[in-house]
Amino acid sequence: MKVIIAEKPDQGIALASIFQTKKRQGYLEILPNELFPKGAYMTWAVGHLLQLAPPERYRPEWKQWKLETLPIIPEQFRYEVEKSKAKQFQIVKELLRKPEVMEIIHAGDAGREGELIIRNIIHMSGVKKPMKRLWISSLTPKAIDEGFRRLLDEKETWPLFEEAYARACADWLVGMNASRIYSILLKQKGMNDVFSAGRVQTPTLALIVKREKEIESFKPEPFWEVVASFVMNGKQYEGKWMQQEDSRLKDQELANKIAAFCQDKQAEVKEIKMERKKFQPPLLFNLSSLQATANKLYQFSPQKTLDILQKLYQRGIVSYPRSDSQYVTRGEAEAFPEILQKLSQFAAYQSFFPLPNTSILHNKRYVNEKKVTDHYAIIPTEQVVNPETLSKEERNIYDLVVRRLLAAHYPEVIFDYTTVTTLVDGRAAFISKGKQQIQEGWRKVFFQHDEENVAALPPLAEGEQGKVEKVDVKEGKTQPPKRYTEGQLITLMKTAGKFLENEELEKVLAKTEGLGTEATRAGIITMLKNRKYIEVKKNQVYATDKAKILIEAIGDKILASPEMTAKWEQRLSEIGEGKASASLFMEQVKKLSIKIIEDATAMAKDWNFSGFDTASIQRTTSKATLGKPIGQCKYCGGTVIDKGEFYGCAHYAKTKCSFTISKVILGKKISQTNVKKLLQHGKTDLIKGFKKGDKTFNAHLVWNEQEKRITFLF
Repeated sequence: MKVIIAEKPDQGIALASIFQTKKRQGYLEILPNELFPKGAYMTWAVGHLLQLAPPERYRPEWKQWKLETLPIIPEQFRYEVEKSKAKQFQIVKELLRKPEVMEIIHAGDAGREGELIIRNIIHMSGVKKPMKRLWISSLTPKAIDEGFRRLLDEKETWPLFEEAYARACADWLVGMNASRIYSILLKQKGMNDVFSAGRVQTPTLALIVKREKEIESFKPEPFWEVVASFVMNGKQYEGKWMQQEDSRLKDQELANKIAAFCQDKQAEVKEIKMERKKFQPPLLFNLSSLQATANKLYQFSPQKTLDILQKLYQRGIVSYPRSDSQYVTRGEAEAFPEILQKLSQFAAYQSFFPLPNTSILHNKRYVNEKKVTDHYAIIPTEQVVNPETLSKEERNIYDLVVRRLLAAHYPEVIFDYTTVTTLVDGRAAFISKGKQQIQEGWRKVFFQHDEENVAALPPLAEGEQGKVEKVDVKEGKTQPPKRYTEGQLITLMKTAGKFLENEELEKVLAKTEGLGTEATRAGIITMLKNRKYIEVKKNQVYATDKAKILIEAIGDKILASPEMTAKWEQRLSEIGEGKASASLFMEQVKKLSIKIIEDATAMAKDWNFSGFDTASIQRTTSKATLGKPIGQCKYCGGTVIDKGEFYGCAHYAKTKCSFTISKVILGKKISQTNVKKLLQHGKTDLIKGFKKGDKTFNAHLVWNEQEKRITFLF
């Protein structure tokens, strides 16, 4: 017999759905069938069943947050069973040890993290049996059946485990040492709070703080523009006075003189330039591009988009959500006509059919085997659904994925851009710009809302004569840089090299993930919110004083540098490809951890936070309750602990589980007792005094299992 280990219960159930099964405690018994003549056991983890051991498991003195105990560098890293998941671990362990079990099928998510989760469980069980790897990118019955028929040799994915293990240990080392040294030293400056720092979160935060400083230091300057209205043989249009490609004047008096000079003067069309531009359909979605688009259109946070996408994946209607590729292989392209034919039956998409191109099989813009790594782009599977049957939020995300695929089957968009130079009295030059759509193409399906709204100019000819009908002087002010939206932050993390001057680094980043990976960026942003480093208001990201203080303390040292993170991602990627040594990488990380402590200690002598509100940086929870277990996580089954200003999943550092409960909801403090009741029974006692605007109300907090969120029960 075989034991199949999935990453989560719902995935295990989905994988077993193509077989006849009997339900058991913590696993399913698959009855004998064509693929498994002797039957099989389908069991699962609950996310991470194991966690990296805390510092005190190595040395008791490492429990204390003291300078003299740093750096914390274990000789060998250890994993331990998560207490709340010990029962499930025991079930998996017993199944693996059954004498009739001759082979293991590793069915974790097809990626680095899935590789780590399942192999760790097998290793911790002390079992050494032959293993195969299930590697699929969707949970449709067809994909599951094909996956079990072409299992990989476990050696093929071993380097991915080495990469994930090195990543986890390296992040533990840097995070543990950096967080402790800065928390200890900043406490000496009167800030009694935990200052979390890490390999990805800190460079990301540094970019946000940098933008915040640019906005704060920005001084608006007034400028004036001269705008004229022309009449040429009954045709009207406007133009801006321009000199050396600049329309802005810093001298109001000069602007008024230009306007006065041009009033009622003769005008002539001096030059007409026309440029035709063609815009290819957008690439298919990977996770980052989908998160950025959903944030722009619907203001969904990156984490919300990922959570919705995960639900759609588990229902088998979209492909693997954490993909970093925007391409597909021939196999997927061959299935598109069938998928599209099914989609054409739904009212939401009927107007887009028949498609201008019935197949993109030979279109290298989309079909490129070399650019498909672990997974192909995010696409609808052959298990299509009518979007009207989905919840509104699910429909929004599914619709984006579908429309992106439809757009790939449409021709390019074509615009004509016109630039007209009008000369007033043979001296003053005015520029007019116009745009005209020549071919709608893929915009019929996937309209880009960021298109500049420029009207077409009337038909004009060079040498055409007319006059100035009216001249206005318009005053404006230079604007500060805009704060990032959450969607822009995802893009910024992915393309961090473009914001740096180091050309060599740009080459490095071109080959790597930038800051974080496709799977972790949303979690990093969520964590920055939870740790009170950023606030998101009206979809704009603000850096808090706590963030500014930490980045000010770190300065230009390596911990805040995107360059360091980019090089790490490159090396980790090489480990995953079997081209680099994990042990050599870890030696470098140990040296870096020591350097971080040395840098912080040296710089602390010169820290000056006089311009910051340091009084507001105080921990709201005592050390006695910080880290205290509260209950079981509603997302992954882990342990929810007291994290200071909120309750959150203890697995965040390892799995990026984003489950949190705020300690204050609508102005009302939520007691620990009520949080325990919510986690255990799905409902709190009646809480009085919630405030929304001018109104107050009383309600229970309840856990909505279907929507995976907390709601009010009146």
